[in-house]
Amino acid sequence: MADDRFESLARPPLAPAALSRALAGPDRPWRELRVVGRTGSTNADLAQAALDGAAGGLVLIAEEQTAGRGRLDRSWTAPPRSGLTFSVLLRPDVPAARLSWLPLLAGLAVAEAVGRIAELEITLKWPNDVLVGDRKLAGVLAERVGGAVVVGIGLNVSTLPSELPGPAATSLAIEGAACTDRDPVLRGVLRRLAERVARWDTPVGDPGLPAAYADRCATLGRTVRVELPGVRSVEGTAQDLDDEGRLGVRTSTGLVRVGAGDVVHLR
Repeated sequence: MADDRFESLARPPLAPAALSRALAGPDRPWRELRVVGRTGSTNADLAQAALDGAAGGLVLIAEEQTAGRGRLDRSWTAPPRSGLTFSVLLRPDVPAARLSWLPLLAGLAVAEAVGRIAELEITLKWPNDVLVGDRKLAGVLAERVGGAVVVGIGLNVSTLPSELPGPAATSLAIEGAACTDRDPVLRGVLRRLAERVARWDTPVGDPGLPAAYADRCATLGRTVRVELPGVRSVEGTAQDLDDEGRLGVRTSTGLVRVGAGDVVHLR
């Protein structure tokens, strides 16, 4: 059996007390921060916390997820401490139509923070994948729970090629990032996410959000196939985003607005 003392040299655990001091409290970006060694799904845990009446601003980070989920109920698993898997509980006071921007906002925050810290060119695939080139670095899953929203983020940090689900995925280590220390990456992402949410969760919203997302979005202008729930798909050119963050796809028969779907970038 491997000795965890030596494995931790390559993949050290997070420091919960230091993270809490830096990120959680009355004058900090988040209300409370918890780190657990292992759980099934941070999103599921915070969904239950929301149902139990937990206030917004709670962050849950797991060193290992055994039943993590991505979009379309895909599994999201990785070796312990090889990435960042965490969820945040929000109770936004915004019109319902604005909630569709939340997963896009979260992806943008990840791209901005990680791009700066890792010194990589990072883009977005609508609606919620974070890319380096054409390979997926991170994913976002937002779920409504009553009046709350749980936003989960999974980011590959030190994951090796043999540990990834396939060639379409990547990690900071594989891409030669300037920083693969999970602590500063997590701090940067949570701070940027808090800033983005604070601008968005106001009576007027964040008027600069659509343009900021579009500037990072590798989907716009591409020929795409959008696989919709069920067996339908839409193929054409990704043209724009509307006021609710829906993707406009110009097909042979006209413009189709898509609010949810799995996008494939076609060559």
